[in-house]
Amino acid sequence: MTANPRTYNLCIVGFGNVGKALVKLLQRKSTELRERHGIEWKITGVASRSLGWIASAEGLNPDHLLDNHARSRLKPTAQGIRDWLTIAKAQVLFEASSLNRHNGQPAIEYLQAALHSGAHAISANKGPVVFALSELSELARAKGKRFLFESAVMDGVPIFSLFRETLPAVHVSGFRGILNATTNVVLESMEAGLQLSAAVRKAQEMGIAESDPSDDLEGWDAAVKVAALSAVVLGCPLQLHEIERQGITTLDTASVQAARQSGMPYKLVCQAHRDGDRVWASVNPEQLPLSDPLSRIDGGSSCIHLELDILPGLTIIEHDGNVETTAYGMFADFIRAVRDE
Repeated sequence: MTANPRTYNLCIVGFGNVGKALVKLLQRKSTELRERHGIEWKITGVASRSLGWIASAEGLNPDHLLDNHARSRLKPTAQGIRDWLTIAKAQVLFEASSLNRHNGQPAIEYLQAALHSGAHAISANKGPVVFALSELSELARAKGKRFLFESAVMDGVPIFSLFRETLPAVHVSGFRGILNATTNVVLESMEAGLQLSAAVRKAQEMGIAESDPSDDLEGWDAAVKVAALSAVVLGCPLQLHEIERQGITTLDTASVQAARQSGMPYKLVCQAHRDGDRVWASVNPEQLPLSDPLSRIDGGSSCIHLELDILPGLTIIEHDGNVETTAYGMFADFIRAVRDE
């Protein structure tokens, strides 16, 4: 048991399914956090488009935050991100707002404000990694805080921390994988005979596809993930227009079924490979032989194969990722951020 645990004021911006799952995870792991890591916590701020900016330095009741009726009775107490962080006396910001694939805002602004206020900045958003990785990392170092983003790709799978903490001095020359669950589910439904529109509706009913799935279907979500991985794992930032991209909207049910029946099913394959100081990257639907491990990634699962200079190769598979696994990535980043304080 760790003596004298320290209590941290936590703020969550973007209080949707991931934010709520994070609160539940914090509750479930409270004893372990206290006894094994010396961490106690209270939520002093939540914010979303529907809620506004709600803050209380004394702490908000987690059960009330998870109850729709009780949450609807909360009133905004701040005018914007900086005012909110000040009132909440934030020490850790969890940023779980929606992706803006054009410029990463307003998530970047939220993270900057947190770091300037003296709080650790933890994000589940790919946008800030793609558009402001260097800036946010440098700001965090200057402030003596951490900018962490494990949940940005493959939910809570430790892709980014793997090389930062577990495999030091290993160099990655490239990667290849299945990184978008929506297209995976849609293609499987098309293999079963559904037309694209019906397959999308099924994925939405399963809670996998967004109400507007265009970023998934057109390959944008996967391309942003490729750009994030390239920046962090390969050390080579990419602009989205530099990534060759094609989604699955050009595929019809007959061709998808024929591909499966021939033993060469379609998958939306993401890849990037280093060539000197440059990186070539793409997101494209490809027919894969059944001998290819990527061809067997199904449903909401994802997979990445990493090409390394020491190990002959490393493949990581996440089976049926969900909001809890995304929340876990943020939870783990919280422990990493405060453990050396």
